[in-house]
Amino acid sequence: MAAKPKLYYFDGRGRMESVRWLLAAAGVEFEEVLLETAEELQNLIKGGKLMYEQLPMVEIDGMMMVQTRAILRYIAGKYNLYGKDLKEQVLIDMYVEGMRDLYDIIMLSPLSLPEDKEKNFSFISEKATQRFFPVYEKALKDHGKNYLVGNQLSWADIHLLELILMVEECKSDALSAFPKLQEFKARVSKLPRIQKFLQPGSPRRPPMDEASLEAAKKIFKFEKGLLLKYSSTILAEF
Repeated sequence: MAAKPKLYYFDGRGRMESVRWLLAAAGVEFEEVLLETAEELQNLIKGGKLMYEQLPMVEIDGMMMVQTRAILRYIAGKYNLYGKDLKEQVLIDMYVEGMRDLYDIIMLSPLSLPEDKEKNFSFISEKATQRFFPVYEKALKDHGKNYLVGNQLSWADIHLLELILMVEECKSDALSAFPKLQEFKARVSKLPRIQKFLQPGSPRRPPMDEASLEAAKKIFKFEKGLLLKYSSTILAEF
């Protein structure tokens, strides 16, 4: 029997969370190696396992795989979550790449200063409801199917549900003007593997709090207050 994928990261969401989501949606059990110190990260680097000296890293099928999008594309392709042909794949890529722009802003918002928290939440909500959610609402309406691409679950659907739930943590009624996205959220959340992943005790991580932020700071080189509020760029190795 093939070995379980092994995920190397810290005990928090970060860039590994989408990998956890995708593996869970594919019904793949995985193990996690949770780093706690900068020394552990340096040991991985010295051992030549990190191509760019950065995490996340996933050990799968005999490979030590890095770069989040490469990891996600491999998993999506391996487990039939990447469309049936090149046209469907490029649509999935287009949707996902757009989602990543908003995803990165949300993911890195805990690095902002406390006094900027509400301002950042408002910025995230505005971006989601005025720029991104209208795209996916229209796509679902025009496509007329249960999913964004084709007529089966894909990486794009999984990532969209993850993103919706993250936005709702910033603004609970973020979907109020988007009936198709409301239906989509309810439908995909009820898929057995997704439903299991959304239950307490699953590998899904909660939003980053002060404790998990401090844990990350012991491993990665960054300080609070480095979030560039109007970009998805962060001045940190994180």
